[in-house]
Amino acid sequence: MKTVVGQWPLRIVVISTLATGAACGARDSAPPERSATAEQADTVDTAAGASSQGPAASSATNASVVIGQEISVPHHLTDGDEFRVGLPALLAQGQTLFTANWTIEEGGGRPLSKGTGAPISDPTSPLIFPRNFNKLSTPDGNACSGCHNAPFGLPGGGGDFTTGVFVLGQRFDFMTFDQTDLMPTRGDRDELGRPTIVQTFADFRATPGLVGSGFIEMLSRQMTADLQAIRDAIAPGHSAALSAKGVTFGTLTHNADSTWDVSAVEGLPLLSLVTTGTTPPTLAIRPFHASGDVVSLREFSNNAFNHHHGIQSEERFGLNVDADGDGFVNELTRADVTSVAIFQATRAVPGRVIPRNRVLQRAVAVGETQFDKIGCNSCHIDSLPLDDGGWIFVEPNPFNPLTNLQAGTVPNLSVDLTNPSLPSPRLAVHNGVVNVAAYTDLKRHDITDGTTDNADPLEQTAPPGSPAFFAGEHKFLTKKLWGAANEPPFFHHGKFVTLRQAVLAHAGEAAQSTAAFNALSAYQQSCVIEFLKSLQVLPPNTSSLVIDEAGQPRTWDVATVFAQTADLAQN
Repeated sequence: MKTVVGQWPLRIVVISTLATGAACGARDSAPPERSATAEQADTVDTAAGASSQGPAASSATNASVVIGQEISVPHHLTDGDEFRVGLPALLAQGQTLFTANWTIEEGGGRPLSKGTGAPISDPTSPLIFPRNFNKLSTPDGNACSGCHNAPFGLPGGGGDFTTGVFVLGQRFDFMTFDQTDLMPTRGDRDELGRPTIVQTFADFRATPGLVGSGFIEMLSRQMTADLQAIRDAIAPGHSAALSAKGVTFGTLTHNADSTWDVSAVEGLPLLSLVTTGTTPPTLAIRPFHASGDVVSLREFSNNAFNHHHGIQSEERFGLNVDADGDGFVNELTRADVTSVAIFQATRAVPGRVIPRNRVLQRAVAVGETQFDKIGCNSCHIDSLPLDDGGWIFVEPNPFNPLTNLQAGTVPNLSVDLTNPSLPSPRLAVHNGVVNVAAYTDLKRHDITDGTTDNADPLEQTAPPGSPAFFAGEHKFLTKKLWGAANEPPFFHHGKFVTLRQAVLAHAGEAAQSTAAFNALSAYQQSCVIEFLKSLQVLPPNTSSLVIDEAGQPRTWDVATVFAQTADLAQN
């Protein structure tokens, strides 16, 4: 059989351990046994093997059974439980929340509020049946895992094109495109009273995979701290170059009158550049969403539960507040949100799948080398270092925006992301560093050609209705390529079905690398694709970060492969 370099399929055989995880909502493991611990300190370190009290421990007696009730989450954590139940129970509760199919008997839906959290424009037309779901303006889903489930049915993975979202459509009550409806942001008209069309009312986005996201968030925290340290050292009347972990972010100026000039700062979203008077910009790295506008998994969760499902957290909407008018308050407790954030943070990391076929091995090695030579790694940096114990994931994130749990208001909760008891494969500490091979710089770049082909009609990080908002989105966070190959479709809009399409679509700041790719021989181009195909989410419980097509561990060294396959060399 002829081997074709750079052609699908991905050549990965699902190993037998997948049998119990084939469904979108399948649990990683059996529920933990219940046994209580009650110690709470300024920092609570949750070890994966700690004894645990199950999420159901709050009065789960026969007297609490309600006949005929239809809910997906029978028990919620009480605030403070996150420090008592132990990590296995916390992860189990997080997975329950992530895979729950929310119903109206537990707060699902939001009759009187938008996906933004603001009241609907027309409270006389609440979002109840038949207006309770709307794919364009949301609510648009029953469960987080309904979209985040690929590959292997993994809760927290990416999703098919079908699961894509019309981001910013949630600022409308109920999108109808009825141009006779003149009320702004009710059913058709935008903030300026202009009629909308499907191509421009929102930004269509592919469902992002969350695998390895705990390490990504910790990288962003360390990089933000580095940028802020540079900022805080700039005296009035001076400027300084901004950089973090070798990634440059332009220049920040502290004016003589103590105000700040951010005009030369690069790669950060507008939200991180806001400055008024002498208040400095946060310079926060926001590693989630294609626009790079979400700081933490906690913020991501608070946003998404309300946006997609109408489930409102107490920390976002207030204790005992029924902001959406559905008759329920405290739909997610603080402890619940912590559990779902920790669940996402501890997902396994992606790895590499490299076939044993000698032709394909050499192709991957050639492609990996050419990927660097043509400059793709100037943005898709193969690895960024976590040092100074940065692999200890701590809730809450110290850079959380307001309306998300703030550091210092509760004890910290810590989880060692390198703990081998967590879902595998995992990254490990080597010489005091964890190298996160995510192939990103966590920086925003303009990769469009100035047309609307790959640009989005709305700027997600700008105030809705502002000139900047309607100027469109041209800058996107550098895609994390780890796990990309088996989480199609590709690009921020998910409209490309092959990796080659995505490569060729890079323009703007990436135009030089695209031109260099086009200048490669056909064989070299196909080798680059073969290299990208090796970057995959691995089957659950895989022990090694590098496996072959049968799921067996293997080693990988480009120089060794070149030496062993020298007889196959071609241009």
